[in-house]
Amino acid sequence: MLNRGKPDYDRFMAGPVQSIERAAAILRLLAGGSGRLGLGEVASSLGLAKGTAHGILRTLQHVDFVEQDEATGKYQLGAALLHLGTSYLDVNELRSRSINWADALAARSGEAVRLGTPLEGKVLVVHHVFRPDDTLQTLDVGTLLPLHASSLGKVLLAFGAAPVDPLLEAGLEAYTRHTLVHPDELSRALAEVRDLGWGAEVQEMSMGEAGVAAPIRGQGGLVVGAIGVSGPVERLCDTQGRPQPALITLLREASRAISRDLGAARW
Repeated sequence: MLNRGKPDYDRFMAGPVQSIERAAAILRLLAGGSGRLGLGEVASSLGLAKGTAHGILRTLQHVDFVEQDEATGKYQLGAALLHLGTSYLDVNELRSRSINWADALAARSGEAVRLGTPLEGKVLVVHHVFRPDDTLQTLDVGTLLPLHASSLGKVLLAFGAAPVDPLLEAGLEAYTRHTLVHPDELSRALAEVRDLGWGAEVQEMSMGEAGVAAPIRGQGGLVVGAIGVSGPVERLCDTQGRPQPALITLLREASRAISRDLGAARW
């Protein structure tokens, strides 16, 4: 007996979607090449008509998976796809590679150390080493921190590990009177982070507290996380409110060591 009132979904879903297969083939071709490829090269390599290849490339370009060089017209993988590629790096691997260095950083600095990765517009704390003293402390693993008001978050934003635009569209929440809530202020702060190679927050998330963080890079040099030191302002900063240079040196040594362990050749 035929069921005329219900569509046969199995018939529609029986095989792969050809356009997606072709898009995947183009991405693999660009990923495996030694440089940029022109439209004709892409079409001939995959046995596609130029019009078909051009339509797929335009769609991939629209979602930033592919970029086109204005001077030559040739195509290469886009930044959005490269950032998605960092998802292969399991958080547990990032944490396991960082534990020894984070422990050493806490011991040498005398302050708490946290490791963070981006998650849904926040910073997820994936590892936390207590300050090496007898004071009462709370474990922060699993805590979500604001991107714009934490040193870990500023580093992730500055180096492209977390997008800035959605944050600005939602509005920058003020946690203290020192929090950066104007887009121009945040833009200047992120530019400074990129110039210095590290980021700081002084009483922007909690009064009396400060933090300094540096990027952790994976294979290809992409930033996959951040490591930071946090504690009272009077211990982390000088009388002008600037992070102590010795602390920054220790932090950057740790971030470079972790990055090397994760395969970041430049470190």
